[in-house]
Amino acid sequence: MIAARILIVEDDRVVARDIREQLARMGHVVVGTSASGEDAIQLANRHQPDLVLMDIRLEGEMDGIEAARRIRDAHQIPVVFLTAYANDETVQRASMTEPFGYLLKPFEEPQMRTVIQMALYKHASDAKLRLGERRYAATLASIRDGVILCDGRGRVDFMNRVAETMTGWTAAEAVGQPLSAVFAVIDEETQEPLEDFAALVLRSRDLAPPERLSRLLPRCAAGGAANVSTPGIVVEERCSAIIDDRGDVAGAILVFSDLTLRRQIAEALRKAQADLAQIGRLTMMGELAAAIAHEVNQPLMAIVTNAGTCLQHLSKAKPDLSKARAVVERIVRDAQRAGDVVRSIRALARRTPADPGWVDISALIADTLALVRAELRRARIAVETDLLRGPPWVHGDRVQLQQLMLNLVTNAIEAMDAPTVADRRLRITTSAEDGCIRVRVEDSGVGFAETDVDVLFKALYTTKADGLGMGLSISRSIVELHGGQLTAARGTPSGSVFEVVLPVSSGGAGES
Repeated sequence: MIAARILIVEDDRVVARDIREQLARMGHVVVGTSASGEDAIQLANRHQPDLVLMDIRLEGEMDGIEAARRIRDAHQIPVVFLTAYANDETVQRASMTEPFGYLLKPFEEPQMRTVIQMALYKHASDAKLRLGERRYAATLASIRDGVILCDGRGRVDFMNRVAETMTGWTAAEAVGQPLSAVFAVIDEETQEPLEDFAALVLRSRDLAPPERLSRLLPRCAAGGAANVSTPGIVVEERCSAIIDDRGDVAGAILVFSDLTLRRQIAEALRKAQADLAQIGRLTMMGELAAAIAHEVNQPLMAIVTNAGTCLQHLSKAKPDLSKARAVVERIVRDAQRAGDVVRSIRALARRTPADPGWVDISALIADTLALVRAELRRARIAVETDLLRGPPWVHGDRVQLQQLMLNLVTNAIEAMDAPTVADRRLRITTSAEDGCIRVRVEDSGVGFAETDVDVLFKALYTTKADGLGMGLSISRSIVELHGGQLTAARGTPSGSVFEVVLPVSSGGAGES
C-alpha cells in the first residue's frame, strides 16, 4: 500500500474525526483538517499534500468544487470528493475539476482504502506522463527541423518553434486548425497545390511516400490564408502515421526542413567546381602550350638556321649541291624530331587508364545522375532509366568512364535547354550482348543536322555559342582508350541518340 500525506476538508467535525482515524489505521499521515474552501487552499499551499479528501458542501462562500479547482490549477494535487449528494448537476460540476474519485457518504473503510490507492496510483501515472510530455516537447523544441503533430482528423495538435517560424503561425493559433490551412504547400515545378502530407499518410498509411519536396507558402499578414503571390521556401517533408494500441491510425507527425541554405551551398559548390574545372582546363592548355613551345623551339630554330645555310649554298654562282643536299637532310631530320616531340606531348595528354579496375556501368550511371540532379531539376527534365543490375562489368578507369557519362548527360541537358523544347526527356538504357555492354543516351532536344554527324567528335567543333568543342572529342577518346566505340544519330522524331559500346567481362574484381 502507498502511504501518503493527506489533507481532509470536511465541515462535519465528527465525520472529519472518523476519517482521520481511518487514515491513521491505513498508515497515512493527515497534514491538516479544514471546514472551509478558503482555509483548505491555504493549507494546501503550506503543506503540499499528496492527496485532498474534499467535501463538496462546505461552510462559507466557496464550496468544495471551487476549492478543488483552485488547488488543482495551482499545484496539480489530486482531489477525491466526499459527498452525500450525487445528483447529475453536482457530478457534472465536480467532473470539470478532473477529480481522482468519489466517496459517497456514508462509506466504509475498505471503500476509502480502495479509492485512495487508485487516486494515488493514477496521480503517479499522470505525473510520469506529464514529465514524459515535457521531455518530448523539449526535445521537439530543440531540433532544427519544423515539427507538427496532427490528430486523426488531420488537425494540428502541436507545433514546435521552428514550425512556428517557418509557417508564420503560433502554436496557440494553429491548434485545432486543419493542417492544410497552417502548412500550405505547392509543387515546386508545376506550382499546383498539393494535398497536405498528413492527410495523405492518414489515408494511405504504408503506401504513402516516405518524403517529398514542396514549396511552403508564407502566411498572409491578414486572414491567415497562404499567400500564393510570393515564392515561399522549398522544404523537404517527411511524415509518419501514429498508430495506437489497437493498430488504428491516431494521427500523424510531419517533419520538414528548409532546403534554402542547403541549395545555396550546393549551388555555390557547383559553381566553384565549374570554376575550378575551367581553371584546370586553362591551366592544362597553358602547360601544354608551354611544353610544346619549349620542346619544339629547338628543332624549329635548327630548321630555320639550316634553311638559311641551304639558301646561301644555292645562291652562289656555282651552287654547291652536295652541301645543299646535306643541309636539306638535316632540315628533314629536325622536322621529324619536331613531329616526335608533338606526338610525345600528345600521348602524355591522352593518358592511359590511371587506376584500372572492374566498373559497374549501371551503378556509375546512377551516381552520375545523382551528381547532376540539381541541373536536371532546374531544366525540368524527366529522367527514365532501364539499367542492368550486376555483371557484366567493364574493366577500365572509373574516373574516366564517369567523365564520359557526365559529358554525354551534360550535352543532353544543354540540348534541351532551348525555349522551343516543351517535352524534355532524358532516357538512359544499358544492355549486354556479344561480349559488350551497350549504353544509349537519348534526349528530346533540338538535335543536330545530318551533315554534323561526321564532325561532332572533332576537337574544337561546337554548335553552342559558348562551347569549347572538347566534350564529345574527349568522350570519344575515353571510349577508344577502353577499346570501345562512340557513335551519334538523330533521334525520332527529334533529339539525339549517343551510343557507347564497351568490351566487358562477366566477372568482377577477382578475375584476372
